[in-house]
Amino acid sequence: MNDTVDKLVVFLAKRDGIDKLVKTFQYVSKLVHWQAEASRPDLARRAKSWEVASGLSRKAFRSGRFLTGFNALRRSPGSTPLFRFLAVFANAGEMVYFFFDHFLWLSRVGVLDAGLARRMSYVSAFGEALGYVFFVAMDAIMIKKGLAEEATAAQEEEVRRIRGDRVMRLMAVAANLADFVIAVADIEPNPFCNHAVTLGISGLVSAWAGWYRNWPSKI
Repeated sequence: MNDTVDKLVVFLAKRDGIDKLVKTFQYVSKLVHWQAEASRPDLARRAKSWEVASGLSRKAFRSGRFLTGFNALRRSPGSTPLFRFLAVFANAGEMVYFFFDHFLWLSRVGVLDAGLARRMSYVSAFGEALGYVFFVAMDAIMIKKGLAEEATAAQEEEVRRIRGDRVMRLMAVAANLADFVIAVADIEPNPFCNHAVTLGISGLVSAWAGWYRNWPSKI
């Protein structure tokens, strides 16, 4: 029990840990709002307020995060030209997403013209979706490479390392695909992606996959 509490403290000390917790609040409240809208309007109203507050607080908490993508762009990690190419576009998309998300947040809280919100949402979501495509491609390459390495690995410790890395990358793929659905709902609204259940489940898949990836394995 004490070990779990210690890990929770470490998890919540991370910026990504807080983000995944609040993201869970955001999308649980979205599902509650959808479920209660017809039968319990007062509960639905409160759930909607919680959803909006959670979404805005996440945007505020991510202030300056586009610099992470900028730093990754400078380093252009990767052992092959293809991997470096994918890394550049993945991090560029993420940088656009987080940078324009600042303006979306400011327009929604009333600091900037509220009319900017739709345009900023589109640009931010477009960069986000673009980044996810390339991040998924990078993880697919690394998973394939890991499978080849596992087939020739001589030591059990090396096999465990490769399998652990594969699980983390599969979690990243799940999160990125779920967030891609959410981004498409902003770029090109449609009945499937914009349905509350689709958005709610996608948001929770992303949050919990990120929770798994950021949860400390040991203290």
